[in-house]
Parts: sequence; C-alpha cells; structure tokens
Amino acid sequence: MTDTVISCEHLTHWYGKRKIYEDLSFEVKKGSIVGLLGKNGTGKTTTINILMGYLKPLSGECQIFGEHVQKISPATRARIALLLEGHVQYSYMTIEQIEKFYSAFYPKWKKEAYYELMRKLKVAPGQKISKMSNGQRSQVALGLILAQDADLLVLDDFTLGLDPGYRRLFSEYLREYAKAEDKTVFVTSHIIQDMERLVDECIVMDYGSILVQKPLGYLLDNFRRFTFTTPASEIPEMEGIYNPGVIRGSGEMYSFLPDDDVRHILEGTGVSFDDFKSSNIELEDIFIGLTGKY
Repeated sequence: MTDTVISCEHLTHWYGKRKIYEDLSFEVKKGSIVGLLGKNGTGKTTTINILMGYLKPLSGECQIFGEHVQKISPATRARIALLLEGHVQYSYMTIEQIEKFYSAFYPKWKKEAYYELMRKLKVAPGQKISKMSNGQRSQVALGLILAQDADLLVLDDFTLGLDPGYRRLFSEYLREYAKAEDKTVFVTSHIIQDMERLVDECIVMDYGSILVQKPLGYLLDNFRRFTFTTPASEIPEMEGIYNPGVIRGSGEMYSFLPDDDVRHILEGTGVSFDDFKSSNIELEDIFIGLTGKY
C-alpha cells in the first residue's frame, strides 16, 4: 500500500497563449504538511483546481489516494476537505447555526474540533458571522474544515488578508491538529512568514516550473546567502548559483553549494571581490533567494 496521497506527473497547462507551467511533477506523502509556495500568478490556484478535478490540464495527470482526479469516487472525495482563501458562506448565520448546517453533510463530523477553535477566538455561539472580523471569519472556515475529519486538507492561500496575529494562530492550530490526528495537509501561499512554523516540506514554484521540493529542515540548513563587495556593476549567471546581483558595490547570491565551492565559482568568473561571507537564512529569504526579488 502506497503512502503517497497526492501524485502529479508531467502537468502542462496554458491559459490561451500564456504558459502556466510545463512538465510539472510532485508528490505529497501521508501525514506530511507540504507548502506550495510561489509568487502571484505562478499557478498555485491552477494547481489546486486541477487537483480538485475542476480544471483539466493540457497534459499530464494527478491522482489522490490512488484515484485519477478526473474520475474520483464519492467515497474518496469525502476524504478531502477544501478551503479556498478562507471564504465562509452563509455569513448571516451564527457560530452555532453554521456548525449545525454543515454537520448534516459530513458523516464523520467532529463538532469538538470546531468549538475548540471557537473558544480560542473567544466568540459566543450566538454571534453572527457577518459581525466578525475577516480574521475571525477565516478561523470559522478553518473550524468547519477541521470538523469534517477529512484525511487530506487542501488549503489555498488560507492566510490571505489576515493580520499577523490571526496568521500565527491559524498556522499553529492547524499544525497541532494535523500532527495529533495524522492528517495530510497541502497548502499554497505567497505569504511566506508563517509557513516556517507550519510545513514539513516546501515546493517552491516559479513561473513555469518547480525550482525545488525539499524538507524545510534541509532548506534551512543548506541554502545560504553569500555577500561580498565588488567594483563590478553586474555578476554573470553561474551554474549552481541563484539570483546573483550587485547594488552599489554590494554583491549577493544564493546557493546550496559549500562555501569554498561558491567562492571558487565566483573566482572563475574573473569578477574582483572582497569580504566574502555566507549566512544561513529564514524561509522568507530562502524563497526570495530562489525566486528573485522581482
């Protein structure tokens, strides 16, 4: 029996004449929390729509729990919970009313998961969702997702529009729940700060392709920023080096390679430099180092 929950192979998709990506492949293993990270417009929501069977790619295929997503059975569909940008329908309902409404559709419904999160928000059962802040509404949406007791949670840009406090609560509560209940989570985001507290593994997507899929710990331990001073106005492209650049005499580039290898590669370009240093960086800077600042 395979422990692969999501498998996408050789996906290619275009919108008209605009290529979204080509030959894109990735996997999500059972019990893992995987973040698909990319700038706006790189194809994150397109990937979610393909996974959910709402959109058929030009070529390639995806499977969830071993079933083709275009032919997924109702029983397997019931094992998947989907959250799109934290939206809550029926906002005229109260906290209690919407829980009772949703519970009728899910045989495995666990209202305790919903009400535990509502207690953390300090909201009363009779409070109307329409009177809540955007952050609180997003937490209600998360609570409704958790109560479904699904085996796979798919969350698309789930922190969009939330302030730092609610993003932190959302991420920490979701990770605690997923690990305690052995759930698999696939999330997308272009807001990277809180992903470091949530995910086990990162898929970093740029326009048209996946740049890297690695465990978070590997990225934090092995991907480094290199800085130096130089009279050069620009740095040439180098194999194994990401996004080299110079601003007012300060050079910067990123790599998975050891320090001595990076120094030798830079020396091989003939560029004059001094004060060469390397430093470990946090996930947001890793994302910028891989994808570039613009």
